[in-house]
Order: sequence, then C-alpha cells, then structure tokens
Amino acid sequence: MIPEELFAYCIAHTEAEDEILQEVTRQTHLKVLKPRMLSGPVQGKFLEMLVKLMRPKLVLEIGTFTGYSAICMGRGMEAGAKLVTLDINEELESMVRGFISKAGLDERIDYRIGNALKLIPEISGTFDLVFIDADKINYANYYDLVVDRLNPGGVILADNILWSGKVLAENRKKLDKDTAAILAFNQTVQEDPRVENVILPIRDGIMMARKR
Repeated sequence: MIPEELFAYCIAHTEAEDEILQEVTRQTHLKVLKPRMLSGPVQGKFLEMLVKLMRPKLVLEIGTFTGYSAICMGRGMEAGAKLVTLDINEELESMVRGFISKAGLDERIDYRIGNALKLIPEISGTFDLVFIDADKINYANYYDLVVDRLNPGGVILADNILWSGKVLAENRKKLDKDTAAILAFNQTVQEDPRVENVILPIRDGIMMARKR
C-alpha cells in the first residue's frame, strides 16, 4: 500500500530477520503457493513487539500459513504463556512443525489443523490477543466467535483489511465475495460498541480492535 522504495526503507530500518525466519521465508517462496501471504519482517516484528508490550497469557492465531507470524508472536511471549494457532491446510503441517521446533517454541505454540470455526469453541480460557489472518469470507464469523471471549483490554488484530486497496470502489472493477466480506467486517468492527478500533496501514492493512 506504500511505494516499494519506502517499504524497502522500512525493512532496512527494522530489526533484521534471524536465520530461522529467513529460512521460513526462503522455503515458503520455494515450496508454497502465494508466498506473499507471509507476514514478513515489518509486520512480524510489529507482532512480536506488541506481544512483548501486552504480555498476554493466551493468544489465538487464526491462519498459521507457514508459521512466520506464530514464531514472531511466540518469541514475544513470557514463560507460561500459550499461543494456539489454527490452520486448515494439513499439507503444510510437517513444514510448520519443523519451523516451530527449530525456533525452540514447541512448548509455547499449540498448532492445530482443522476448521477454525469448529476448533475455536474447543479452546478453553479467554483470550488476551487474537490475530485473524485466514479466509476473508469468515472474518466476521471468527470475530463473532472470539470477541465475547476477549478479556477487557484484550486486542483483536485482523490482517488484509485494505485488501490491496479494493475497499475503495475506484480500485476494483466489480465487488467480489472476498472484498464484500472485508467491507462488511470493517463496518461490523466500526459499529461494535464493545471495542475501540483503529486501522493501521501496515502492508495490506491491519484492523486493531481493543475490548473496552
């Protein structure tokens, strides 16, 4: 959403990826479709620092992909905290578990495969932080499942809510299902009195909603 030169400057002035995150990035580009779905160094560091600031006890991630964001958040967590990360793509499971192990986060990250709409009700406890980065059609459904289980002061982050600029009518030829879902989700959060919210123009946009 910003010129490539400016984003390159942001990357150059953000703490560099270590060898493990570099490997996640490299292997994702070599072996996985749509590697641009990776969080990347700027967003990844933002997630890690936010976790360090919030000091959450239970974090939920909806949409693991190849584990980049999970590793970043897991690294920011204190001893005894837990990250539950959910993904439906079982073909990536061995790769992701390998990355999590190399990062030394097996005890901290609970990685589960399946339909998040079914898995979320099975998770016990209340959440301090939720990161939604999965199928856009279900963003509102995921939000509905977690918002009442969010502790006061807890935060929901939702990725890709600017959707390559297609939230603006002038940037799209037609209103497809994913764009419609993103627009509906953004409006739902905007009108929800249970939260206060702000859109952060990081990469493809992050909605941040804080439970009142």
